[in-house]
Amino acid sequence: MGHGRGAAVGDCLSRLLAASGWAVTREFYYNDAGAQIDNLTLSVQSRCKGIHPDNAAWPESGYRGDYIADVAQAFLAKATVTADDQQVTASGDADDAESIRQFAVAYLRHEQDLDLKAFQIQFDVFSLESALYSDGKVEAAVDNLIKSGHTYEQDDALWLRTTDFGDDKDRVMRKREGGYTYFVPDVAYHLDKWQRGFERVINEQGADHHSTITRVRAGLQALNVGIPQGWPDYVLHQMVTVMRGGEEVKISKRAGSYVTLRDLIEEVGCDATRYFLAARRADSQLVFDIDLARAQSNDNPVYYIQYAHARICSVLNEWGGDIAHLANVSLAALDNEHEAALLQRLGEFPDTVAAAAQELAPHIVATYLKELAGDLHSYYNAHKFLVEDSATTEARLALVAATRQVLRNGLALLGVSAPEKM
Repeated sequence: MGHGRGAAVGDCLSRLLAASGWAVTREFYYNDAGAQIDNLTLSVQSRCKGIHPDNAAWPESGYRGDYIADVAQAFLAKATVTADDQQVTASGDADDAESIRQFAVAYLRHEQDLDLKAFQIQFDVFSLESALYSDGKVEAAVDNLIKSGHTYEQDDALWLRTTDFGDDKDRVMRKREGGYTYFVPDVAYHLDKWQRGFERVINEQGADHHSTITRVRAGLQALNVGIPQGWPDYVLHQMVTVMRGGEEVKISKRAGSYVTLRDLIEEVGCDATRYFLAARRADSQLVFDIDLARAQSNDNPVYYIQYAHARICSVLNEWGGDIAHLANVSLAALDNEHEAALLQRLGEFPDTVAAAAQELAPHIVATYLKELAGDLHSYYNAHKFLVEDSATTEARLALVAATRQVLRNGLALLGVSAPEKM
């Protein structure tokens, strides 16, 4: 669910920036190399060999979830899985660690593809960490850093002098036992992005990546290729606590008791899942209350906003006139406090979108929509729209038609639908 929050925030940011005039590319950088993938490979291989997590022979850092058994079963059956543009067929040989590695990564990528499809999120580019190694881009970046004069050898390890660029201490690039530390392929990846011509890069990642920001930026500065200071930007999200029936749903990726996006989407729907994950500041803790997300009441902000849109549709359908005509009617008849509040709120929408894009904060739009829905519901409950005076009717209908459009536009920025009936 933490990664799901990242997907929601990242997609909303893409929508906001596109609405603000940027040409946006949505890119998924996939960590399919390193220690975690080694642990995944060993875990699946152990399952293939009939070793259970309770067995003393189970890898110390192995993953214990039931999904590992599912991957192992599919591997032994020589299944074929497709992830993005790659198709991988398992060898079925429990001693073939490389085949297990490739198959397990593809299997889980396929699972994520299904999650993303259910979540209505599409990526333009998939970049694999492993490709940075196979294409020689990691080695090239390291060679360039060495040539720049910002590295040194100490204790049989290669270090980057990140203190030259504001870090509190220098960082190991190549470990004593061999292999690069986590931030090195990240430097190579961002160098590749810079070379592809991206003026701006925004990374949406979990808060556990906070410690890598200074190192990555230092590495990019050390390359001396003209990358601006403070590039790339980061939006880091906190993890998600899922509640049901007043109790926390325990989540442990290693133990296998966790909540996936598809779990939530099946229970509460895509709209509620997306809204709830984007409705709080990304750097704040988020409690996802399943019961609230399912509630068809004003306490559920998604229902509250969508119901405002549906109410307006109902009024306009009852009227039955030409919506386009309302764009030219006089608004002089709008003179009560509810109308003034609604007019003022509508006028704030462009600045709200601009602020959300500037601050990389889609929750600003979510909050605005809830407030706009509140203004509409108050207006609806206090006044009739279809009255005897035609000038008043048309002015009020023009106001709510504009409100409907802003609700629809705002929900679209969050990737949430605007139903006409509820």
